[in-house]
Amino acid sequence: MTPIVELQNATKEFRGVPAFSNVDFTLLPGEVHAVLGENGAGKSTLTKVIAGVHTLTSGRLLVNGEETTLATPSEALARGIAMVYQENSLVPSMTVAQNIYLGSEKPLNRLRGIYIAAQQFLQSLNFHVDPSALVGSLGAAQKQMVEIARAVHHKARVIIFDEPTATLTPEEKSYFFKLVENLKSQGVSVIFISHALEEALQLADRITILRDGELVATDAASAFERQSIIRGMVGRELSGEIYGQVSSRNARPRGPKVLSVENLSMGSMVRNTSFSIFAGQVTGVFGLVGSGRTETFKVVAGVLKRDFFHGGEVKFENEPVRFRVPAPAVRRGIVYVTEERKAEGFFETVGIAENIYLGDIAKVKYGGVRVVSMSDAVRLAQDWRERLNIRAIDPNAKVIELSGGNQQKVVIAKALVQQPKLVIFDEPTRGVDVGAIAEIHQFINQLADQGIAVVVISSYLPEILSVSDRILVARQGKIVEEMEPAEASEEAIMYAAVH
Repeated sequence: MTPIVELQNATKEFRGVPAFSNVDFTLLPGEVHAVLGENGAGKSTLTKVIAGVHTLTSGRLLVNGEETTLATPSEALARGIAMVYQENSLVPSMTVAQNIYLGSEKPLNRLRGIYIAAQQFLQSLNFHVDPSALVGSLGAAQKQMVEIARAVHHKARVIIFDEPTATLTPEEKSYFFKLVENLKSQGVSVIFISHALEEALQLADRITILRDGELVATDAASAFERQSIIRGMVGRELSGEIYGQVSSRNARPRGPKVLSVENLSMGSMVRNTSFSIFAGQVTGVFGLVGSGRTETFKVVAGVLKRDFFHGGEVKFENEPVRFRVPAPAVRRGIVYVTEERKAEGFFETVGIAENIYLGDIAKVKYGGVRVVSMSDAVRLAQDWRERLNIRAIDPNAKVIELSGGNQQKVVIAKALVQQPKLVIFDEPTRGVDVGAIAEIHQFINQLADQGIAVVVISSYLPEILSVSDRILVARQGKIVEEMEPAEASEEAIMYAAVH
């Protein structure tokens, strides 16, 4: 069978440093091919070459057996290749329907007709998204659904999914898996990048593993198991380092109460919720999309405003506070590490040092003066690069040039340099490989051991069970249940989240 896409002895370099080198890769018609590897292994760069985002430094790219160079994504789309990016590429000021049909509009369009067609199309995919909603108003999970819908709508023969399920609920993941099976039955070839190894084993026909830009293995998915994949990705066993049940160790005792929230309300997203956060503990917060978990803690951190009347009360260190913007919250010792790292977490056109230093500058009190020193910035960045193992091909690389996991570490460093008393992590390991997951979890535990209050918001139950000393479950805008790790299970937490 002639491969629909093939890379032969392919190398891609940035500033003379290879992102991947001498890689051979084939994608067969109607095949689901998983590409796995740590952040920085080269998997996203490899797929972006196929999608026309990058061109090869050396080697050959063949599409349907014909050697070609795809200089732009539009050229790739014309050849039947579409990519759903890990960081969405939607136009936030346009509606869902307009984004889906962007690039394939008819000469004359009726907006109402587009909305009706988009509604029917989204329903056929079991995606519950309002076609008339502005994309900028959507959450991360709904944006991902729109990205997937747009790729399917363009009737591509090759669709590349980069971390497609990272923000989806279990029910939405089930719909996505059925969608992939349906695409496969229609002869569509799928390249699937995921850090959820079980998903790759479940979905893929073949698996390719990259490590440090080099091909480690390619074989049928049935030839792999979780541990063999991890060994191929990181070169060592990690079974004891990630997703171990907290009940296997002693949960940390509660320290002093740092945060007290009573009857907090914000529009229809947060409804009269109450809870407390304690120093020296990791509090895990689980909830499905729309449960208000993120919005609740954005109000605490001053990212969103609670209702002016009957909005409830927030006490930090026993003192009532109402933060209307994040700056005063940061100065009081509350930081929020966003799940939307590209849109909200860093300045993509400047380097690692500048981003981390900007977090340090944010500690300056209103009206205060701070002399900017680039030598201080470089020294600070070097310290945090070592502490968080931030890897870059160039110390002066722009953050946008880093892999997703290393971008996440920069966002974390930018927040923690502010020396907070309460750290709120929102999906801290979304789009992060197994090696980096272990590092981030270890760092979260270190923060709690130092007496800092830590909140981890996550839609991945193994992560919640792994890091949490106590677990809060959100449903319909309210914290509805609190669990101890010893009594918690995936089934019990999910039951509380949906009933």
